[in-house]
Amino acid sequence: MSDTEIAVHADADNLAAAVAARLVTRLIELQTEGRVPRIVLTGGGVGIDLLRRLRELPDQQAVDWGRVELFWGDERFVAPDDPERNDLQAREALLDHVALDPARVHPMGADTGSGPSGAEKAAQEYADLLSGLAGPGAAVPGFDVVLLGMGGEGHTLSVFPDSPAVHETRPTVVAVHDCPKPPPDRVSLTLAVLDRAHEAWVVVAGDAKADAVAAAVGGASETDVPVAGARRAGTTRWLLDTEAAAKISER
Repeated sequence: MSDTEIAVHADADNLAAAVAARLVTRLIELQTEGRVPRIVLTGGGVGIDLLRRLRELPDQQAVDWGRVELFWGDERFVAPDDPERNDLQAREALLDHVALDPARVHPMGADTGSGPSGAEKAAQEYADLLSGLAGPGAAVPGFDVVLLGMGGEGHTLSVFPDSPAVHETRPTVVAVHDCPKPPPDRVSLTLAVLDRAHEAWVVVAGDAKADAVAAAVGGASETDVPVAGARRAGTTRWLLDTEAAAKISER
């Protein structure tokens, strides 16, 4: 059973700032232990804002960015230069401003004109990449921190309720089609990947998400509320603003 922590911050701005500071501290801790941190990034408003705020922190200069390995939990399957790509937004917010090793930055594939069917190829390529970086007998590496966002209906990564992806039991990467919010085609890690995560940080703001947060924290099934799959990680940290946390005590 995952260790669980809930931290509540005043609003979305304070939440983003606090998670940015927490992430810098964790990176420094891992590098002090002699490790190359493996971090899975997320998109969304707060997910990108925390990267922007991390860039502004004086402590980030203590991170050896060339010894940080970055992955993405999901990606919108759109053109490489589409501003909706999580990869592009993350680069503008942080990645282009620190001295990363390009060989340790692993974006998911983009649509280069192949259409929806190309998402299947992109998913397989990312699955092969993760398998190649994993230890013997593992399908994916052991991630130190997986950053997760959440939609109002409880989706995380690009795993939505009632979608085939929510029933995938393998720790792998899947193409997701007919998403209930645009764009319809995406590439996503499965919830089973979280079995190999040391920590999952679920970063959520806004009252529209309070019901799903309360359900997930209260033990809802991940097939009904996919973000509940965060408890698969060794440690699950629910990092919330007051609006997103408002209904936890009601469950």
